[in-house]
Order: sequence, then structure tokens, then C-alpha cells
Amino acid sequence: MTAQDRWLHTPPRKSATFDDASIAEIRRAAATGIYDIRGAGTKRKVPHFDDLLFLGASISRYPLEGYREKCATDVTIGTRFAKKPITLKIPITIAGMSFGSLSAQAKEALGRGASAVGTSPTTGDGGMTPEERSHSSILVYQLLPSRYGMNPDDLRRADAIEVVVGQGAKPGGGGMLLGQKISKRVAEMRTLPEGIDQRSACRHPDWTGPDDLEIKIQELREITDWEKPIYVKVGASRPYYDTALAIKAGADAVVLDGMQGGTAATQDVFIEHVGIPTLAAIPPAVQALQELGMHRKVQLIVSGGIRNGADVAKALALGADAVSIGTAALIALGDNDPHLEDEYRKLGTTAGAYDDWHEGRDPAGITTQDPALAARLDPVLAGRKLANYLTVMTLEAQTIARACGKSHVHNLEPEDLVALNVEAAAMARVPLAGTNWVPGVGQW
Repeated sequence: MTAQDRWLHTPPRKSATFDDASIAEIRRAAATGIYDIRGAGTKRKVPHFDDLLFLGASISRYPLEGYREKCATDVTIGTRFAKKPITLKIPITIAGMSFGSLSAQAKEALGRGASAVGTSPTTGDGGMTPEERSHSSILVYQLLPSRYGMNPDDLRRADAIEVVVGQGAKPGGGGMLLGQKISKRVAEMRTLPEGIDQRSACRHPDWTGPDDLEIKIQELREITDWEKPIYVKVGASRPYYDTALAIKAGADAVVLDGMQGGTAATQDVFIEHVGIPTLAAIPPAVQALQELGMHRKVQLIVSGGIRNGADVAKALALGADAVSIGTAALIALGDNDPHLEDEYRKLGTTAGAYDDWHEGRDPAGITTQDPALAARLDPVLAGRKLANYLTVMTLEAQTIARACGKSHVHNLEPEDLVALNVEAAAMARVPLAGTNWVPGVGQW
């Protein structure tokens, strides 16, 4: 082909709008007539903690020596109203993931790993398992719209209660647990027929607004003799107002879950197109706490895409008291491990991309109710791996805090941060690196 021929025959170009993934989804929808369901979190790239950097100490700030000077990491939750606040050794908790979505072995491993480093796991939907309670030194009990497995005795056996109003992967939407994961035990705990698909409600059946939430929190306090801290969990969409209303309703702590948070199963369109990024959610929530005089009095726990100690430190610097991890905890237990690549390929996927948690065929034995698969997970070993991971995250956060001259990770502040791009600067409300400009606030 001559140069002129090549000029006349421009190579075909694919559309940026109708990319391969979009075309594949159109074809799948046309062939099946149903929406796509999957687990995990958003796959699109949105501004996140990687778009922020810390300003380590130099002449204008004095760093702390890592091997001689202490940097504390403890956090106490529930000091507002609870008779028995809980104190965690590290500011990293395990998010609610239900028995049903996870195997009993995985729930035990989460309890073991969290307890080894002095922090708390959370029950998730469907009730409290003996494995989880017996291996969790501090356990948070989730109260969800479904009320599956809920009973006053378990509320009293818990160390804190988390009222779930929304989840970051699907704010405004309910949960799903497909029939293949509703085993005899799961069905009995949830009072459901075995093997039948289950959909959880998107809102609580006994309230319609913040005034009713206040009444529900009062009921929970009376049931538990005002001992337990009460959290309110919201999916990040209108964090300023939701945080303010949770405070008004009497919450001891607010759990704020950004759109990078995972889920066991929901519509793909929900995961990718509803909610706001975690980075964008924190400053409005902190603003609400500050304006009501409740910052550090009502604790803010941030979740949704937390992966390492730098993410932890950045969330705390923006004003959070603690963070919560879900997807990262499952990976630490052994999910999506490359040594299972052959088995993931048989399921039509690959290690690192496996997200069909709702199908109950997880070769790692974590997101399944299949007895043979679940038996693959050693809860003692998996718990030890989770504890190692949490330890590393904590050490990383301490390293950054010391470099910024802080003797407690809670002393990190927005002044310690800059952003790499305009979007992150605007969302986090910190200056663009190399300037004193906060988009929408200051000048160059």
C-alpha cells in the first residue's frame, strides 16, 4: 500500500462514548432482558485519596522521631450518650458484611483478625452468628431495614449498634441475597424460605424521616439500658444534611460510606451512577459537625475505598475519627488471590476482577454458602492475615503522622494536605499543590 493509499484509508476508530464495555452491556441487556447484578464497588475512576499529598515537616514544622517518640492511634466512640463507650486501639474498623453474603468461616476470621489488633468487626444484615460473637472482643451490631435476624437479646450482647440508613454502593437502594446463597442456616436466621431470592427494603418500615429516627434511637437506648453507642450509617449523597440530621436524632457516631464502597450484590447501574466519591463526602460532613459544635464529640467514621495507611491518614486529616474497610478486608482474608487464577477463569473472570459474589461460587470460600468451598478458608490463618494487614495500615498512618509532626493521628489536619488536581482540591477543600488556591474558596 502506497503512502497515498494509507492516507485514503484511515484506520477505523472506536467511539469514546460507545466503548467496548458499553457495547458489551447493550448486547448483554438485549440478549437477557434483565439488568446486570454484581458485587464489589465502582470500577470507574473518580477523584480519590491518591489525588492528595501530605506536606511533611521541614523547617517550618518539626517532625517526630519514629523510633523514640510516640504517635497514638486510639479512638473512643460513643462518648456523647452511651454509658459504655468503646475504645479501639486503632482507628480502622471492619465494615458490616453479613453472614449470608459471607461464609461463617469468613465471619469468624474477621472477628479474629479485628480482635487481635484491638478493633471491631460489624455484623451486617441477617443477625449475629455465634462464631462472630465468640471471636470478637468488640462487636458492632447492624440494624437494617430488613430486620432479618434482629432480636433484643443480640442487641444487648453487642458492644455498639449501627443503624443503617444507606450504603455507599447503593444509597437509596436495598440489598440482595440470591437464592443460591440462602442455605438452611441462613434461611432460619432470617426467617426466609430456603433457596429463594431475597430483597431487602430500601428504607426502614417504622419511620419516614429524622424525627422517627430519633424515636428509634431512643427505643434502642431503652432496650440496651443506654449502655451501647448508637451509630447511624448513611450512603454518601447529601452528607451535610444527613450528618446534621443524624446528630439531631441523637447519634453517638456517624458512618459515612462513599461510592467506592463495595456491596455483596446490587445493580451495576447503581454502583456506577449513584452517590458521590468518598473524598467529596468528608468535608461537608465535617462542616456539619463543626457548625453544630459536635466535631470530635460525635465521631465520624469514613468508609468507601480505603486501601492503605495513607488513605487512613488522609481521611483523618480531613476530619474523620476513624475509617472502616470492607473490600480490602476480604482481599486480606484471601479473596481474588492469584493462586486461584485457574478457578476464577473457569467462572469467566480473573483474579483481581472477580465480583460475582452473589453467585456463591467463590473459590476462596469467602463469599459463599457452599460447604465445600467455605471449608477451604481457614479462619485462624485468614484472621492472622487480616491482623497483619491492619497492623501495617496503622504503622503507615503513624509514619505519616510523625512526618507531619503529630503525636496522635487525630492531630492530622487539612493544613497538612495539598491536592494534585483541581477536582480533588475542590472536593477535599485543600489547596492545589504549589498554590494557596482552593477552588471555589480562595485565590491564586
